[in-house]
Amino acid sequence: MSSSDSKPRSRKGGPSTPRAALDALLAEPAGGPVRRALWLDELDQRFRPLLPPSLAAHARLANYERGGRLVFVVDAPVWRAKMRLAAPELLDAARSVGLDAAELIVKTTTPVTASPQSDRKAKPISATARKALQSAVELLKEPGSTGSSGSP
Repeated sequence: MSSSDSKPRSRKGGPSTPRAALDALLAEPAGGPVRRALWLDELDQRFRPLLPPSLAAHARLANYERGGRLVFVVDAPVWRAKMRLAAPELLDAARSVGLDAAELIVKTTTPVTASPQSDRKAKPISATARKALQSAVELLKEPGSTGSSGSP
């Protein structure tokens, strides 16, 4: 078998890359939401340095809505309060990057909590299961057992 046989064969029209797939998606009318998400991400990256340093790590631009509503998401209520206090400066900063911002809306994300399954306590092992487990451990300890010798 030659090395060329092991290479994946590409379709007609050249190799497919993630960038080519993204460009094809963006060219379609259905790519509108993707284009908007990329625009919002770029806007967030431009706006982030304009945020007060204490807020920058806890806030992100979530949306820019009609009517000049600038929507931010923060990770705790304390940051929501600080964002609202800084609203005039933040709206001025938004205007400095070309947005016609008139109102600041700040939303708090829901904190991620442990799943209910992780809070469950382990059930006690039955006597039968305990004996079977002890037998398996003893088999592993025996020098002539096939479990530990030989190739993996």
